Amino acid sequence: MSILQTVGKIDKKAESETIILGLDPGTSVMGYGLIMVKGQKMSLIQFGVIHLSKYKNHETKLKKIFERVISLINDYNPDEVALEAPFYGKNVQSMLKLGRAQGVAMAAALSREIPITEYAPKKVKQSVTSNGNASKEQVANMLMTLLNIKEAPKMLDATDALGVAVCHHFQKGAPAKSAKSWKAFINDNPGRVG
Repeated sequence: MSILQTVGKIDKKAESETIILGLDPGTSVMGYGLIMVKGQKMSLIQFGVIHLSKYKNHETKLKKIFERVISLINDYNPDEVALEAPFYGKNVQSMLKLGRAQGVAMAAALSREIPITEYAPKKVKQSVTSNGNASKEQVANMLMTLLNIKEAPKMLDATDALGVAVCHHFQKGAPAKSAKSWKAFINDNPGRVG
């Protein structure tokens, strides 16, 4: 290998970019946010929501979640996917539906062999605002500053998802649960399968 080839490889690695897709699973509205990370610099690619309340049955909503996540993957080619884990609530049926929505989003990423990582809502808030009890509005305001967003979104599910992507970037140095395949996910989470 010549010196010129070696220098080219070093330059390419030094300029590597990572695209992170953040998802905030929901059965009425699902947020998504995409950021590009180059070195330690983050930049906004896209964020928004997927409206699901117009679909009457839960199975159709799950199908739409899968299709839209695959569409986002096809359009933006993310290197990694980060999801907000469902919080524990009192309504078991709501928890089951949220868990299914998250599972379908995970399946979409894993079907394309994209590594996934989950973050608890408090971890996302702590990472973005330094306050694990921050409001959705506080998270949105901090993200507007961090990513130079000019106008606040109408639905905070979009900034929640963007917060998950930013949290993932901030946590890159810390060990995190990640799965590169269904087999790896099952091995890492035996209590969640079955």
